[in-house]
Amino acid sequence: MTKTAVTYGDSLYELAEEEKITDVILSEMKMADEVFRENPDYIRILREPSIAKKDRLKLIDEAFSEKVHMYLLSFMKILVENDYIGEFSGCMREFARRYNLANGISEALVTSAVRLDENQKKALVVKLGKISGKKVILKEKIDERSIAGLKVEMDGKQYDGTVSGRIRSIEKKVSDIIV
Repeated sequence: MTKTAVTYGDSLYELAEEEKITDVILSEMKMADEVFRENPDYIRILREPSIAKKDRLKLIDEAFSEKVHMYLLSFMKILVENDYIGEFSGCMREFARRYNLANGISEALVTSAVRLDENQKKALVVKLGKISGKKVILKEKIDERSIAGLKVEMDGKQYDGTVSGRIRSIEKKVSDIIV
């Protein structure tokens, strides 16, 4: 994340917190970020210097004025005006980081060889909640190279219980002994 994204994301968070609308803004930022990710040409157009800024601002109005809070709409316009709209995803991640910190939420990225069923997800959320002391939001990633087991990344820590992780650990120990 760039310094610009952190600065802008923090500023928007401070305003939203003051107005007590952090939930609304975060939800709408996620929606807008999804639109930008699904339509990368849209971001390119919003960054295109050959298109007048007033026309780029009009595009933001047409796409989002009925869908997002006026503060978020103004925020996106400021990003366009300052040629930082490409930083929107980073701004959203910083906003979400601040939101999660303020609300005792941890995001956990769980990597497994196969998709977890709902009971497994619920049990994992409970277990991770006990470890972190926070509410846990689970994000899943499938990696067939894991073979079996789980790898969890949460709060800057990594817990690797995959078979491939155990094999790597054994290989490292063997190579340390041999060398």
